[in-house]
Amino acid sequence: MRVLVVEDDEGIATGLDAHLRQLGWAVDMTDGVEAAWTALCVEPFDLVLLDLGLRDGDGSEVLRRLRHASPDRLPDAATPVLVMTARDQVAARIECLDMGADDYVTKPFDPDELAARMRALRRRSVGRAQPLLRAGPLEIDPATRAVRLDGQAVDLSAREFGVLLSLMEVRPRVLSRAQIEARLYSWDDALDSNAVEVHVHHLRKKLGEGVVRTLRGVGYFVPEDKA
Repeated sequence: MRVLVVEDDEGIATGLDAHLRQLGWAVDMTDGVEAAWTALCVEPFDLVLLDLGLRDGDGSEVLRRLRHASPDRLPDAATPVLVMTARDQVAARIECLDMGADDYVTKPFDPDELAARMRALRRRSVGRAQPLLRAGPLEIDPATRAVRLDGQAVDLSAREFGVLLSLMEVRPRVLSRAQIEARLYSWDDALDSNAVEVHVHHLRKKLGEGVVRTLRGVGYFVPEDKA
């Protein structure tokens, strides 16, 4: 999944980037209001981590613009936003939540707790209550990145897991190659033209041909379980 981190403290930004990438997130970094808004207008993100004290203004302006954006300017104004700030006053938390923030953590925070909150927000944003995803004999745990088929562990690369998770979260909807790429790759990532096709090929070898299907000319999907 792909996250936009809006943070102007270089040390915190570097630490978040390393931690989230280790957990399998694609991460893009910005350090100001205008840079964050530009990023949101041109790229799809699954979640935004938003600091309030930024170099060119208050992060709440990003939140305000996001929640009031017209559909033609920003197709997904409902992108989850987790505010992370040193402002620990109750009034500041209330203001951000009332403006449309989905969660709020104060600095310093535990990176693992932050990641758990991010996973919870992601579940809610795709309308899923259960922490595990299942499709027939296939089970995925996004928290531990564990995959089991018929109860047996399956070893997937980070990108293979990312493709599978993206498709499982929206099943049985179809995702195009471009949509999958947008979820898995940040601005700095090198991307081969056939990368998604290669990952799907490896998934089929490890999980079987029927798990990830192709809708010719459109994209890929994980089918619904048979009744």
